[in-house]
Amino acid sequence: MKNKFLYIQTFGCQMNVHDSEQIAALLKNRGYQITDNAKLADLILLNTCSIREKAAQKAYSELGRLGKLKEQNPSLIIGVGGCLAQHLGHKLHKRMRQLDLVFGTHNIHKLPDMVTDIERRRIKLTEIAFHKTVSSIGVFAEPTVGSISAFVTIMQGCNNFCAYCVVPYLRGPETSRLAEDITEEIRRLAERGIKEVTLLGQNVNSYGRTLAGNWNFTRLLKKIAEIPGILRIRFTTSHPRDLSDELIMCFAEEDKLCKHIHLPVQSGSDKILALMNRGYQVNEYMKKIDALRDVCPSISITSDIIVGFPGETANDYQETIDMMEKIRFDSTFSFKYSERKGTAAYKLTEKVDEYEKSVRLKLLQELQNRHTQEIHNSLEGSVQQVLVEGRSRNSANDLTGRASSWKIVNFAGEPDLIGTIADVKITKAYLHSLRGKLMNSQEVGDAYRNESSRFNN
Repeated sequence: MKNKFLYIQTFGCQMNVHDSEQIAALLKNRGYQITDNAKLADLILLNTCSIREKAAQKAYSELGRLGKLKEQNPSLIIGVGGCLAQHLGHKLHKRMRQLDLVFGTHNIHKLPDMVTDIERRRIKLTEIAFHKTVSSIGVFAEPTVGSISAFVTIMQGCNNFCAYCVVPYLRGPETSRLAEDITEEIRRLAERGIKEVTLLGQNVNSYGRTLAGNWNFTRLLKKIAEIPGILRIRFTTSHPRDLSDELIMCFAEEDKLCKHIHLPVQSGSDKILALMNRGYQVNEYMKKIDALRDVCPSISITSDIIVGFPGETANDYQETIDMMEKIRFDSTFSFKYSERKGTAAYKLTEKVDEYEKSVRLKLLQELQNRHTQEIHNSLEGSVQQVLVEGRSRNSANDLTGRASSWKIVNFAGEPDLIGTIADVKITKAYLHSLRGKLMNSQEVGDAYRNESSRFNN
């Protein structure tokens, strides 16, 4: 039998990355091997995002390029999945005549049968129906050899309906996976050498609301922390409104929980937050930041910010800048507001000029870069525990990994450290990474004794 090759291109968030891993796992059972060369592929799938217009345009551009491959190889199957597919459905076939398959966010589990049907009958298929349960949510994606970290989806969908966001319409209502299914998946990953898991959901803080048995996110975290072999736990994304005191305390109580939280604020203006339907005010958000830093002074806090939301005045924008100066995020993902048809914000009339959006974004990102560099500078001389992920891309002599704070650390070391947690003294701070020196056990002991003495004094 001829080998069949699958090429997947993923756009958007970590959830899409994990969806692509699950797609590859499902199609492996139908004889498809992953390739990173689209020209060799028998099946090409684009796993798309529709959160911002830029992501959608990238997907359209890629479809145009891939259409030329179809002209050269008529037997090539091309499919589109993810949020853009869910949004446009059969309209995508009209936009690109070479397209064979469109599948929505609830239909990944049907993909093997749909691909087989197209192979046999050479038909065009579209499947974007929503289902009460998302069957693909628990598909086990075998980690690649040598991997030390993995994504695990704990819930799907969203009930928040933020005014700018299409996710509730494209991912469906919130539903949580059974805790026993999640922990079993993580045990299997640990048996295969995975040391760190990142728990995924549109709003992990609301985990358990669709389950019986008094499950919540804190209880799930504690259960996962008991699994042998797992050294670190991360999660994304959190909604500030649902960040409980109990979850905040986990950063002090659970050693395996990384000292990092991504907590999207979106704006520093109460007026804009209300228009966004975020469900909190700036002072409430800042109180939660204070609470996090009270229980875990070293915690790294990252965020999302949108500039140019309809109705955002110069004063509203300045309130966001003022908030950033007070909080000093470790880093932020910041974007110009992208109008999405079907959302509540689409109907708002006080649009912000595109040039003004660009100016505001540039100034905000410059401020964030300054904050990030200053925070990194303050880490010089500190000892960071780094989960070593592999060789650095920039130097064959260096290893790379992440501190608990999610910061990238590069240092000279031997490959037998990969998959372990190494103590690294930070020697140089850069904007996007840290440089360090591997410490021996004597140096580590001295450093921690000095730190303890400084703290006690």
